Amino acid sequence: MRRRLLAALTGFAALAVLAFAVPLTLTVATNRTQQLVLARSGDADRFALLSGDAVGSGDARALADEVARYSDLYSEGVLVVDARGAVVVEAGIERSDPAIGDAVAAARRNQRPAVTERLMPWSAPAMLVARPVGTGVQVDGAVVIEASTERARTDIARAWAVIAAGAVVAMAVFTALALVLSRWVLRPLGELSDGVAALTATLPAPRHGQGSPASIARRYGGPPEVRELTESFDAMAATVADSAEAQRQLVADTAHAMRNPLAALTIRLDSLETSIPDRAADTFRGAAAEVDRLTSLLDGLLALAVAESASGFAPADPASTAAERCDPVSVAHERVDAWHQAFARAGVELTLVDLGPSHEAAVSPDVLAQILDVPLSNACRYAGAGAHTRIAVSTEPGWTRIEIADDGVGVSLEEVDRLDTRFFRGTSAAGGPAGGSGLGLPIARALTRANRGTMTIARVSPHGLAVSVRLPATDRGRAGSASGEGSAS
Repeated sequence: MRRRLLAALTGFAALAVLAFAVPLTLTVATNRTQQLVLARSGDADRFALLSGDAVGSGDARALADEVARYSDLYSEGVLVVDARGAVVVEAGIERSDPAIGDAVAAARRNQRPAVTERLMPWSAPAMLVARPVGTGVQVDGAVVIEASTERARTDIARAWAVIAAGAVVAMAVFTALALVLSRWVLRPLGELSDGVAALTATLPAPRHGQGSPASIARRYGGPPEVRELTESFDAMAATVADSAEAQRQLVADTAHAMRNPLAALTIRLDSLETSIPDRAADTFRGAAAEVDRLTSLLDGLLALAVAESASGFAPADPASTAAERCDPVSVAHERVDAWHQAFARAGVELTLVDLGPSHEAAVSPDVLAQILDVPLSNACRYAGAGAHTRIAVSTEPGWTRIEIADDGVGVSLEEVDRLDTRFFRGTSAAGGPAGGSGLGLPIARALTRANRGTMTIARVSPHGLAVSVRLPATDRGRAGSASGEGSAS
């Protein structure tokens, strides 16, 4: 991949350098050619003026001296002819050359020969500049200069060499920058690939059973390094998914396997209760309570494993669970009826607030009841006597929201983010009634996530706790009254 990236960057750099250097070389050649043409055209015009005076006076000595000095100075030939084509002055030029004859004939016809637009280092060693002698339509002769292009071609070659050297330096700089850039870009990718490969090598091979996701590398192309990285990620993801599923299955199997021995132990303890002497009664009741607590803990672990398994394999399309729907207000009313006696015994007021028409939630009534029972149980246990607990059902665009909030003792700011952690119990719960396992909120969150919903836990000002559950809503609205409020205490 590094070679491909270097080739691409170097290719773009070469195109950029050529796009700058080629027009620059042509511009230099054009400018130098124009300088030569303008200079020799001026000389030809001056000789044409002098030739006109010489033809008019019949004395060509001054013209001959001027031409001779010019030829000696620039080593260039000059030819002056009269209107009949007879040579007036000739210096360093061969009239027998067909090109010179054509130039003389064109000038006598008052035509200027075509001049080279751009010289190159390999162009002809000389160029012809011709001018007619006379004014207006009267042509009294012609002047032809055979201008040497050697110096101009040398200057052009020298300028091209400088430009080529600059292009080479620029390419070297761009190549070095491309090398540094490619290393900077690809180093994290290489380290990530090596790290993933090393981690994957330590993991057990994933099971390629039915429903295993296809490898990205088999579906898409790309550089070998990227394909190798995607294959490593695929293998790691499959292994992690298998490990998570194996962990959930282990927890479920362990909890299920231990329930039978615990049930047998509970029966044996119950049968021994009448035979326990008074001095051992407290110890016996403590042992029975620990057995009950262990049974509750195993039930919670089993419920959490089932909930997390459903969360990990929840369908992504809501239409696939269209049959799973319920009226959240009706379920909330049922939970109030189920919990009002427990709240009354705990001295906590329980109120249901229906905030208006709501859509049906895309969840079964039993699952929603199981989710709501967790925060209701916590509020009943730990809010404290004299507290108020409120259940509010509302509708958001595409969502149904159920919030259970109390103004009880609440939890500290440091603990609120850990309440849905397995086996965690806040300080207020630690001093409250026994029986909690610290698995309720993790189970509720897993069930909510399995139904494509979200659950948030937040503190209530000035004190208290609020648990908010958001679930996808269906298009069907709730029938019945638009709003209402009920309470039980």
